[in-house]
Amino acid sequence: MKELHIISNGHMPIEQLREIVVDIHPYVTAIHLREKQKTARELFHAVQLLTDANIPLSKIIINDRVDVALVTRARGVQLAFHSLDAAIVKADFPQLMLGSSIHSYDEGQKAKENGADYVLFGHVFPSQSKPDKPPKGLEELSRLTQLDIPVIAIGGITPENTGQVLQAGAKGIAVMSGVIEARDPLVAVKAYVNVLKDGDGYSGKFI
Repeated sequence: MKELHIISNGHMPIEQLREIVVDIHPYVTAIHLREKQKTARELFHAVQLLTDANIPLSKIIINDRVDVALVTRARGVQLAFHSLDAAIVKADFPQLMLGSSIHSYDEGQKAKENGADYVLFGHVFPSQSKPDKPPKGLEELSRLTQLDIPVIAIGGITPENTGQVLQAGAKGIAVMSGVIEARDPLVAVKAYVNVLKDGDGYSGKFI
């Protein structure tokens, strides 16, 4: 099955996020803690809350904060343009899975050269979180997947358009509001998983 990454929205109390993740984590590849407003101490506490609820560290990825990822022994870290360079992190901390957030083919090429294990590319479709920025589109996604580095697509991805993303060559998808802010996150995540398993479109069925 293709990969499904779930990303926190940075606005939800961590206790509420934990309740959602407890239900959905068996169906997902990774849980990204994208909590830009939280201090290192708060992030550490957030990881503790998740692991105390039996969320495996092997599924937890920390956004930006290499120090927190290391101390908590999380699976990896998602690096943004303002983060430490992937090559530096990879050289010193090879045990971390490294994702690089990118927005172009050239950035993808650089991430690959710097040793990133995968790239998070977007936003592919119009996104509520970035209403003023035009989407990158499926054509650019398809071009990027020729780089021979796993590409996780993000931005405006729904169960209905996931099939198009997979056909463009993506290794998987990343979803924020489509699951975290859904009325029923478990039903929502199963709708995505159904498409990711079939790989050819949204059937409307739930597993």
